[in-house]
Amino acid sequence: MKAVSVSALNEQIKNLLETTFVQVAVEGELSRITYHNSGHIYFTLKDSGSAISGVMFRGNAAHLRFRLEEGLKVVVRGGITLYKPRGSYQINAQIIEPAGQGALALAYEQLKARLSEEGLFDSERKKALPRYPKKIALITSATGAALQDMKRVAVHRWPLTELFVYDSIVQGEQAPFSLLSALNAADKAGYDVIVLSRGGGSMEDLWGFNDEALARAVAAAATPVVSAVGHEIDWVITDFVADLRAPTPSAAMQMILPDQYEMMMSLDGLQEQYDRRIGEKIRKESQSVLHLFERYKQHSVEQRIKEQSNLLVQLQQRYDQSISYRMKQADGLLEPMGVRLGQAQMMLLNQKQSLLNALQSNMIAQDPKSKVKKGFAQVVKGGRPVSLYNVSVGDEIELMDSDYTAVAEVKSVRENSTNNK
Repeated sequence: MKAVSVSALNEQIKNLLETTFVQVAVEGELSRITYHNSGHIYFTLKDSGSAISGVMFRGNAAHLRFRLEEGLKVVVRGGITLYKPRGSYQINAQIIEPAGQGALALAYEQLKARLSEEGLFDSERKKALPRYPKKIALITSATGAALQDMKRVAVHRWPLTELFVYDSIVQGEQAPFSLLSALNAADKAGYDVIVLSRGGGSMEDLWGFNDEALARAVAAAATPVVSAVGHEIDWVITDFVADLRAPTPSAAMQMILPDQYEMMMSLDGLQEQYDRRIGEKIRKESQSVLHLFERYKQHSVEQRIKEQSNLLVQLQQRYDQSISYRMKQADGLLEPMGVRLGQAQMMLLNQKQSLLNALQSNMIAQDPKSKVKKGFAQVVKGGRPVSLYNVSVGDEIELMDSDYTAVAEVKSVRENSTNNK
């Protein structure tokens, strides 16, 4: 037997496998799942006794409606192929379905559980709807019956509200993108309320409202969002994240808008209350006016004016007497106070004059000129009298007597011979 290369052998095995097992359906439990950056999904399918590797390439993975999870039982449909570099065979998965339940139902429950864990369903984060919305954005199909139902209810309940329609695809693969684009545009436009809606249908028909990106956009919207999709028994993911869930599109308008007829009845009731209270107020005030009129007749206005005039005259007299008395008291106090003030001024003036005379005498006595004897002069250096002992050669000095002052420069200093004895 002629030997072949490993590559040739693997190529023969690959051809045999791919022509023999063109299409298989294998049920097992998922493990070792890897979502690769390329978009491919790698996994292992196992049961209690065996395991087989599997791959779902990006093109098929894009149509997968749910997320592969560890331990999930699935049915994998595809062909058997061989990966030549390692000589290992694997399932090339084309379709993966949950075992025992539909893919859409599983994807729905997976997304619902994930968003719930993140708190997107919590009532605390949901926004309150305005009581009297002025502008409402309707995101739905412009040709659908749901739009006509909502318009009819709005006109009947509260015609003052303006409706703005954002025509969107509400079914099929393009529905999530179309709904998301309309929601983002409406949220930026400043409406009071946004309504996501469509009529009833199968789970596949409503699947566009189970999109994760759309659900997160609804939760993050600044404008209150109402989800009104399908019939009362239909629940989609946007119902849980929206600020309000309505069982049908027409029910959404009933829940959002006030009833004009109820409002009219309420206004009529308020008008009746107003009329009743105004009537009671008028009757009460009329009684008060009658009572005042009776009192007016019993007490003449002219008499009260005369009494008040007499009272004013008496008060004026009492005031004049009080002022006259206080003026006399003040006059009696001013005279002795004036005498004492004059005496105090004279005493202070004498004291100051004596002090001035003493200071003047002292100044004259301290004047250097007055201390110099006739025929002598006093030596002043730096403005102070000094002895010749304190004078040095080059000093500028002043010689003063009682009449003159001479400025001189010291040429020499010598000690008298008498001091040496």
